Amino acid sequence: MSVTQQKNGFSVTAYQGDAKTLLAFNLSKEKTTNLAGFTIQYTINDNQSYYVQNELQFKDPAQHAQDPAQPATSTINAPLHKFRWVHVPGSLNQGIKPFYGPYRYTVTPRYFDQRQSLKPLDNSLSVSATLNVEPFAKGKIEVGFTRGFVQSEAFVHHFGSKAMFRPKAKGLIFDTSAVAGKNKAGQTYTFAEEYEWLGFTARSKILDLLNEVLNDKTLHLDMFAYDLNEPNIVQMLLALARQGRIRIILDNASLHHSNKSPKPEDEFEQLFNDAAKGTSASILHGKFGRFAHDKVLIISNSTGPIKVLTGSTNYSVTGMYVNSNHVLIFDESNVAAAYEKVFEDVWNDKVSLKFSGTAEATKVFSFGSNQLPKTDITFSPHQKAFALQNLTNVVARIDQEAKQNKGSVLFAVMGLAQGTGPILPALRALHQSQDIFSYGISDAPGGIYLYAPRRRTGVLVTGKPAKTKLPPPFDQVPGIGVGHQIHHKFVVCGCNGKNPVVYCGSSNLTLGGEEDNGDNLIAIYDENIATAFAIEALALVDHFDFLDRYAAKAKKAPGKVESASKQQLAKSAEWFLSTTDTWTGSYYDSDDIHSVDRELFG
Repeated sequence: MSVTQQKNGFSVTAYQGDAKTLLAFNLSKEKTTNLAGFTIQYTINDNQSYYVQNELQFKDPAQHAQDPAQPATSTINAPLHKFRWVHVPGSLNQGIKPFYGPYRYTVTPRYFDQRQSLKPLDNSLSVSATLNVEPFAKGKIEVGFTRGFVQSEAFVHHFGSKAMFRPKAKGLIFDTSAVAGKNKAGQTYTFAEEYEWLGFTARSKILDLLNEVLNDKTLHLDMFAYDLNEPNIVQMLLALARQGRIRIILDNASLHHSNKSPKPEDEFEQLFNDAAKGTSASILHGKFGRFAHDKVLIISNSTGPIKVLTGSTNYSVTGMYVNSNHVLIFDESNVAAAYEKVFEDVWNDKVSLKFSGTAEATKVFSFGSNQLPKTDITFSPHQKAFALQNLTNVVARIDQEAKQNKGSVLFAVMGLAQGTGPILPALRALHQSQDIFSYGISDAPGGIYLYAPRRRTGVLVTGKPAKTKLPPPFDQVPGIGVGHQIHHKFVVCGCNGKNPVVYCGSSNLTLGGEEDNGDNLIAIYDENIATAFAIEALALVDHFDFLDRYAAKAKKAPGKVESASKQQLAKSAEWFLSTTDTWTGSYYDSDDIHSVDRELFG
């Protein structure tokens, strides 16, 4: 859903995401003379108003109109030099439990006078747009995301730069209400508080679904799990085991099973078997050709399957609280029945590659109704011909975007540098095209290509910048070490176009994975859902594009010039807001990706 309001050559479009909003602005070119930026205010509960914050300030704020009642970082005092902004409520103004409901966003273009001083805010120039900010749901489908911003100032402000994600003492189960650490201000916080912030809506959807099963003795759970060590989830699963209302297929590749050095999943299996004694609850270990890579919860009642949760999110501390991930809930019995049939086949064949020869592995399951957008789902492992065709179809849809007016591809895919098949090479090469707006991120992108002025080519960044050292006034952010920051596997084609689609799920989008792993690859043809995923990609790329510029090992593409943002770097290595309108130039240069960006979203 999006809402557009305009007045006197200025427009504001608010796009609804998953508990977040993309705000995009547009101004007629003549109104950019002496433009100082944009002030963003949002109002909730009809009377509580806050300003979006901006870390960058003017070098001498006293020379500009300032509201002393607001922080120096408020956009009323330090307007944004951006034509779009992703707003995630909470953090500075509302804490970790923000209000969900109608938000009225009021955006005001700000101007310099002839002395290059910021003028006071002029309410007559303001444009307001209202839409709901809440966890994403549409009809019979829900979408949720983990926050995935351990490498951010917001995380450091809440939890410090040396936060722990588990107690030092080994053990699968621990008390998450225990104190986990102190932040920079000396305030203590618990693991539960840390998890709630990091897990965002994906965590709440997973825990809510499990609680739904626990609280209704008529329900039964079947589960595919890859990583499994999140303490709250583990305790819920053991409770269901004691009641005989659960079956689990658990990966037993070397990452998750060892006779010599037992893994957390080995410990869980023992606890599960102890809890399940005398009941019909059961657990099965297996890995197909390589991994049992699905992350699926299937709820059934006495009539059969009724609901299913799937996506890229592992049921682990890392998967939910470090990685950037997504979940999908289909509250639709036909979809749940397809997943349940796959579960039964895999269970009966004891997690075997025989599945690739079944009917479930050799067809596209198509769904759609007035409550569920057109959705196609495939289940792997597949035989090679089907797997290759499946991936080739995605590439064909990507290629279509180059032929569209304002064609776009936005993506977040864990690893682009390795893996066979046609999709990863296609995504790696996208940034070179002048005919398509591309914005992508990967932990292993096979090169980092940052924004360069006067180029329409796309942006490809890494979610694991090396040795980042940010200039003042920004705080330093922690790395994540071993593991993944970007664990998503999604591609959005045609955002804001006539036929948008998002490809998502657990598949790594490689030929080898589609042949050897248990996975599900989902295509959803819906504008609102595609927009929610596009906003996730924009937020991740914007954030890591900034961090990558200060990473010691970041590489520029051959022939690229330094970013225009470097012009704002003062001799003292501090960043300041400029006092001219030159920052707007790239947004109105048809040969610049900033201009393409403004026209696509604004």
